[in-house]
Amino acid sequence: MALVLSLSGCGAVPGVFGWPVDAPTPTPVTSHATSLPPSSGATPSGSDPTPSATKAALTIPQARQAMRQWVGKYNAVLKKRKWWRSNARIDALFIEGAMHEGVLERSREAFGWKPEHKPINLTGAPTVYLPRPEQQPSAGDWFIAQATYKDTKGHDRPHVLAFFRSPGQSFRLAVATPIHWGQQMPKPLLDADGYVTDMDNAVARAVAEEYQNFWNGERKKEGDSGYRLAKNNYSRKAFPEVNKGLYVGFAGYGSVFGFRTANGGSFFLFALLNDSKSVNNVLSEALLVPKGSQTIQELGASWFS
Repeated sequence: MALVLSLSGCGAVPGVFGWPVDAPTPTPVTSHATSLPPSSGATPSGSDPTPSATKAALTIPQARQAMRQWVGKYNAVLKKRKWWRSNARIDALFIEGAMHEGVLERSREAFGWKPEHKPINLTGAPTVYLPRPEQQPSAGDWFIAQATYKDTKGHDRPHVLAFFRSPGQSFRLAVATPIHWGQQMPKPLLDADGYVTDMDNAVARAVAEEYQNFWNGERKKEGDSGYRLAKNNYSRKAFPEVNKGLYVGFAGYGSVFGFRTANGGSFFLFALLNDSKSVNNVLSEALLVPKGSQTIQELGASWFS
């Protein structure tokens, strides 16, 4: 039986449960930090980026509305009896690291516990972080959003989420995590058109690999990537407790979303995944690497096992 530790305030869920054979599963990415998005960007609320001549621009209002529509679908699904048993419902809402949301409730049901997911009621308008149209992957469109809503303990809390849609499809949640108490999202470095400047893909890959190195410490030494977790990083506190249980390890990481910050640093959002055949270890991370530093600061994290 696995020992579960929640960095985000979510309830502990012991046990390891894989997806059924016909269920959708996230695909870990071990060779690319940016499998879906080659880069990430943001614009402050109320200022729309200039449309691109090469690709129709997804505007701030459209992205914000897309998130609200997703929240509406999510809240409607939660009203369905045992929604977590329906692969179609899960697949309509989640991709990549977020796919574990269904497993979470399947686990609770197996132990006779009440469902943990609660409706999302947004407080204020979400702040949308949007990449330039030409920086969107050919596979679709994506954006990051910061939104405030209640966590599982009923506290209003900032969350950061990444959404992706394939052509002709609706946006689905790829990764999400609450922000740690006392932390906040960094200001983005905007270009002349109001888009956030692309993140450094090499740094993104190294940071994601360092998190994998840290959690799979028996396989690789910490710091092999050239970066190292800060001393007060939540993962440093979490790993000793998690490792006392049935900890499987991570096989890779999903798409990395991010942008350069106004003070020259880098922000990254991604999820570590254990195996493409099952979802029993997922760690979602929101990270900051200050300018000229090799130290990774953790702004938010959410562990699921």
